[in-house]
Amino acid sequence: MRTARKGSVEMPAFVRQLVKETEKRVSSFFKGGRGGAAEGEQPGKGEKEEVIPSPYLDRPVLDKLMEEGCARWGLTYALGSMQGWRANMEDFHNCVPQLGGELADWSFFAVFDGHAGSMVAQYCSQHLLGHILATGGMGPEDDPEKVKGAIIEGFLQTDKHLHSVARREGWERGGTTVVATLISPYYIYFTNCGDSRAMLCRSGQVCFSTEDHKPYSPLEKERIESAGGSVSFQRINGSLAVSRALGDFSYKGAENRTPSQQMVSPEPEVCVVERSPADEFLVLACDGVWDTISNEELCAFIHNRLRVCTDLRDVCSQVIDLCLYKGSLDNISIILLCFPGAPQLSAEALHQEAELEDLLESKVAEIYNELCARGEEPDLLSVLTVLASTAIPGLPPGGGIQSKRNCIISAYYQQRETHKPTVPNGLGGS
Repeated sequence: MRTARKGSVEMPAFVRQLVKETEKRVSSFFKGGRGGAAEGEQPGKGEKEEVIPSPYLDRPVLDKLMEEGCARWGLTYALGSMQGWRANMEDFHNCVPQLGGELADWSFFAVFDGHAGSMVAQYCSQHLLGHILATGGMGPEDDPEKVKGAIIEGFLQTDKHLHSVARREGWERGGTTVVATLISPYYIYFTNCGDSRAMLCRSGQVCFSTEDHKPYSPLEKERIESAGGSVSFQRINGSLAVSRALGDFSYKGAENRTPSQQMVSPEPEVCVVERSPADEFLVLACDGVWDTISNEELCAFIHNRLRVCTDLRDVCSQVIDLCLYKGSLDNISIILLCFPGAPQLSAEALHQEAELEDLLESKVAEIYNELCARGEEPDLLSVLTVLASTAIPGLPPGGGIQSKRNCIISAYYQQRETHKPTVPNGLGGS
């Protein structure tokens, strides 16, 4: 439940109107102007450019999938996911707050960011954890080296089984990145395969984050070229934008090379961080988030939002909106995991939030009235443009003016309603 006095309640009509008047102006360069091919897709020879379908929509799909839950040892979590500007939703996830049996105090969470189709991401979201558990490397002794080995072997086995399914189903061009965390009573295991990312906030600061696997990274580029590929336009063979993934079997055909030595490697990078009472929250997110916001900005923004929001789904929703308003054109998915040491609701922060929203309302009214006085049409874009150049104290750290756009939109439509011409009695028609 939103507890700030003036909650920025989601108002789909306002958001949709904003999209109609502003985000609609995204240039054709971003919406297929480079040829219109999505990640992992290349136009065939002889195809005319105008018949290539754009991977982007004319208007974003704003509906959000939201989930929440908790574990018995004190973890709470929420998931938020939105299709956005992409023509298809290709993100999937897996949230298991409590594993069974002797691993009842362990948790597993993962985000799967598919490309060139959604089927590989969906398959892996359903089978990866099972393959990891089947290795038998996880147990009450919580041996980090054994657990790391189990995770890596689970990824390799998932990719092996996926290969036969992909041949049968025709998914060989599809793939998925994976970012996951396995939380034991003593350790946090971070697993990354691709360019989705995990980030841990401890004592209000970024304590750890995974490294993205991009083709232009020196070690990744060396492996790609050794397997017979090339890196151009920061992509493998000018096409695929990630260097590690499950699936993508058209990039895994080099002879006499192990799966981990192929152009696209299914081997994840696994890092272990010892748990601390100072751990606050952990984020797993696809690149639709990280393309628009840095680790430090997201850490600061969520830290601030947790002091004014009691519903983690609301925090995830605000992150998604922030990324959309900052220009993300991808699917957007985030899992937020809060430890017992996470920031708590603060009366002072709630008061500051209410004061900020009062200030924004007054600024919108001031700008609206000034535009009317000059004989100009106070459309939403004009108000936003003026407001963006105005110094506003107290904006959420890491979020800036974009993080309060729903509040601004609401204030704008309140002004429109206030300034609506009144019809004298008796002249309103029968």
